This record gives sequence, structure tokens and C-alpha cells, in this order.
Amino acid sequence: MSIDALKSTSRGPGALLEGPHWDPVTQTLLYVEIYSGKVHRYTPATDSVETVDVGEFVGAVVPTQSGKTIIAARRHYAFLDWTTRSVNKVAEVDVDKPDNRFNDGKCDPMGRFWAGTMGQEDEPAQVRPKQGSLFCLHSDNTVTKHVENIDIANGMAWSPDRKTMYYIDSLAFGVDAFDYDNAKGTLSNRRQVIQVSLEEGYADGMTIDEEGMLWVACFSKSRVNRYDPATGEKLQTLKFPVPGITSCCFGGPNYDILYVTTSSFKLTSDQPLAGSIFAVKDLGVKGLPANAYRD
Repeated sequence: MSIDALKSTSRGPGALLEGPHWDPVTQTLLYVEIYSGKVHRYTPATDSVETVDVGEFVGAVVPTQSGKTIIAARRHYAFLDWTTRSVNKVAEVDVDKPDNRFNDGKCDPMGRFWAGTMGQEDEPAQVRPKQGSLFCLHSDNTVTKHVENIDIANGMAWSPDRKTMYYIDSLAFGVDAFDYDNAKGTLSNRRQVIQVSLEEGYADGMTIDEEGMLWVACFSKSRVNRYDPATGEKLQTLKFPVPGITSCCFGGPNYDILYVTTSSFKLTSDQPLAGSIFAVKDLGVKGLPANAYRD
């Protein structure tokens, strides 16, 4: 196994990289830089990064089935045009909570775009409590609210059989599961299936592999843990040379590279690799393709 920082993705001090998503059509890695309002597209073949500044906090980015790009920025969903660098808003959430922002999001197997919000964050992991909600954008641009009273909305994943949705509220210190109706896009029977103690860090973003195991980024503790959601058992720990591990996804032509995003936001010590993306190879397991938005 090898763990290498992708130097071309380094954003230096103050960066909060999040929301990695591998686009198999363009063979690129999409991700966001939340506080600076930037959306990035990394091309491994040329080791290059293309960037669009959307001018506000941005929490998630995914490709669409028609070849476009859609983001969850501040409190709205919007299409992003890489050529004109323009943003076209299509739906707004939390209109009664102007300090809220989107923090993470992914598409389900049917192409709905799920994204969660959170209240104002004064320091990392210190937020106004229970201000967030979990929303779902449908292909007709309508939005449904599914979960309320969230502290820090974070990682999502769907089981290979599409019957379970996994979800992280970082201050609940674990991973929850819902029974998932894939046809209707509805949730039921919420329960915690994995506990993540503070000694392991704050559960942040996550992804799922072909065996149905969850890879959870553990913020503040320099690690990504692999868990079995059926038993809650921790199976493996990957250690990194920076503390702020924010999220991860599988990518590459064969989905055998784990891309891991990191943060350099408010670090008090010199961490030259913080605020970069790491590529983990030769894990012995592959991921599943991420879903695109059905537009």
C-alpha cells in the first residue's frame, strides 16, 4: 500500500478541501474548497487542477447524467458551467436560517442529490446546535426535507443492494443507517450502526467499497477508518501525516485508488501537506462508482 500527497492539489494555509467525487466520464476528481468558495477538477493524466470561484461557501459538487455539473453552495443548489464559469441557482433551502450552509452531499442510486446543512461554525466542530437539515433535490428541481435537528451534516453512502442509506452527523459520534426505499427516495428506521469515539476523531465524510464496508474520514485524528456496518467493527486504519482528514472517495479507471481530502484551516503548527489531497493505492479492495445527478 502507498499513500502519496498530490502536490498539484495543495491549497496552502486556511484551506478546507471536501466532497471528493470521481467522474468516470471525464476521468477527473471533483472536489470543493468550502470557505474560499472554490470548485476544483483534478485530472490525474496531466496532474493538473482547474478551478472555478463561485463566490460563496460551497459544500458539495457532483456531475450530472447529461454531462453538466451541479453544486450545493451556501443554501442553494445550482448548476456550474466550467466554460463560462457561471452559476445558475435552481433551488434554495433553509430560507429562515440565513447563517446556515451546505456542508456535504451526494447522489443516491436514482440520481437524486442529497445534501445536508449546518449552523454557523465559529471554530472547527463548534457550531450552533441542531440548526441543520438533510435535503433531497429531485430531477424536477423540487426539494424535500427529510431530517431536522442536525449539528454537522456530513458523509453519506448507499449499500450495494440499495436498501440502506448510511449517514453521518459528526456530533452524534458515529454512523447512522436508514432503511431506504430506492424507488421513492424515503427514509425510515434510523439507528446507529457504528460508534466513532473522540479518540478516533470526528466522523466526517465517507465512502463505501465493493464489499459494502464503509471508509470514514476521522477529522482531527489523522486517519481514515474502515468499518463493517453489519457489526460496527473497525477493520482497518489508514494514517496520514496531517490531522484534518475531511472525506474520501474511490476513483481511478478501476476504482482502486482512495482519494482523501484534508484541511489546513486554523492549524496552529506547520503542516506543509495539510490542505492537499492524498492518493492511497494497493488497498486490496475497490470502490463503487458514485452516482450522478439525474437532470
